[in-house]
Amino acid sequence: MVDWGLVTYTVLEVLIAVACCLGNVLVVCAVAVGIQDCLREPTFCFLVSLAVADFLVGAAAVPLAVLLDGWVSLTSHQCLFLSCIVLVLTEASVLSLLAIAIDRYLRLHMPFRYKAIVTQRRTLLALSVCWILSFLLGFTPLLGWHNLSVVGSRSTNTSSTLPNSSQCTFLSVISLPFMVYFNFLGCVMAPLLVMTFLYIVIFWSLHKRLKNSCPQARASLLREKRLACSLALVLMLFAGCWIPLHLMNCLLLFQGPQAVTQGPLYTGILLSHANSAVNPVVYACRIPKIQKAYGQIWKRLALKLNCFNRNKPIQQSVTNH
Repeated sequence: MVDWGLVTYTVLEVLIAVACCLGNVLVVCAVAVGIQDCLREPTFCFLVSLAVADFLVGAAAVPLAVLLDGWVSLTSHQCLFLSCIVLVLTEASVLSLLAIAIDRYLRLHMPFRYKAIVTQRRTLLALSVCWILSFLLGFTPLLGWHNLSVVGSRSTNTSSTLPNSSQCTFLSVISLPFMVYFNFLGCVMAPLLVMTFLYIVIFWSLHKRLKNSCPQARASLLREKRLACSLALVLMLFAGCWIPLHLMNCLLLFQGPQAVTQGPLYTGILLSHANSAVNPVVYACRIPKIQKAYGQIWKRLALKLNCFNRNKPIQQSVTNH
């Protein structure tokens, strides 16, 4: 009998994956092509890093999430490796968001020294550190904090012809204590708390400066506030989409498998993946430079389509003659 809940989940995951890929490719094109000298601005470099991580969620993490729901039979080590890729991409998003928050803080509190401190070389170094750390933290289960001994004992107790292989699911190989204590509290909540503190300081500082600013400085401060609001919204959406799933992991750890049914768990997974599809919409609605770049890209595409449609009848008439 067809499990319609599972079919619905799979279809929604496919739609989210497509939206992630298309939306974030558009973001990268908008920043890299549509905005002049934008890659010299650290904030936009970190936004590109976040967009790349979100694109990879659609291209890799979502397909893996579907496969790691028991659809494929892999060896336990293969299953563990693929599960770690999902963790790497989550951590890349968190660290990109943290880099953006630190960049906005430095820009506001060190306006005269900012360009000397945050050079293009240091920005690229910070991006490299973010991704290297993401891989190190995401692949931590490979160093021993996993469930492979449990999987191995189960497979030896069954009469399987392949004793080293079993149905591959994320929580069959990734330890719940790892997900709660290390991944959630250490790698997600700790950076989120730091970012929350930084944005509180940023908004408090902007509020005080706007009160005492002259008309010439006010316009610049308002632009800074709008961008900070947009980036803080991206942060809040990340927290709102990912924390429910992590809280469910906490329930699974402390109260057992009966604490969370399949429906809420699938909803939490979908919500966490949907975050990567929502970010490009936020950029389009809230960040004027990216909004303008989107418009330029669509105009170029429209012009190319018009040229193609005009040339098509000419080519047909030539071939007829």
